[in-house]
Amino acid sequence: MYPQTPLYTALTNGDFPIIVSLARHDLDLARAALDSGAFALKTHLNAFHRATGTTFGSFAEERPFFEKLAKLGCPLLVMAGQETVPTAGEMDALADLGFEGFNVYVEHMQPHLLRSRLRPMPALSSASTLEDVRRIAGTPGCIIDASIMPFERYRTPMTDADLARYRSIAEAVDVPVIVPSQLQFDAADLTLLRKAGLAAPLLGAIVTGDTPQSMSSAIKALVESM
Repeated sequence: MYPQTPLYTALTNGDFPIIVSLARHDLDLARAALDSGAFALKTHLNAFHRATGTTFGSFAEERPFFEKLAKLGCPLLVMAGQETVPTAGEMDALADLGFEGFNVYVEHMQPHLLRSRLRPMPALSSASTLEDVRRIAGTPGCIIDASIMPFERYRTPMTDADLARYRSIAEAVDVPVIVPSQLQFDAADLTLLRKAGLAAPLLGAIVTGDTPQSMSSAIKALVESM
């Protein structure tokens, strides 16, 4: 149903590719991530990003940046929105630009999104149970985003209990599970997550900072440790 892209191959064969979620729509930030070893980039639409306090606009507003980003030639994912999501036509336009996957919280998933050419990446919540995870994994072709930390846990260290919960999610399904950096992941954490069966880290501002310099420093250190 969806193409077997280099990113999806890396997610399913144990490569543990680093995906970077951009703190803002800034080409210098994107280039710093890729130059430092990131495999793919994730951007945002129609959303308020809690970790950074950034508001991302509509497809029409963000399209000029997306058109520039597409020229970098890397795998692209998009957090498609919250209560507002792209139209079917906008999803087609994203696919035409080279985006290969879209991300929304489960409660914001709309039927037309699942009919698009972009691979779905439904996001869990802090309240998601393993029964929820197994049901969500039935979405054809999906990748699961294990966005399970309540906001009060953002920027705190990963605990043994957190690792056990991530592992239980990965073991419960036969689809790739990616882990967003709601917590303050370090190189040792990524090693543990990889061994626990997670498919990839999705690293945002909590780990990378929000400048090209902090991005470069953080991603290089993590790539070199893996």
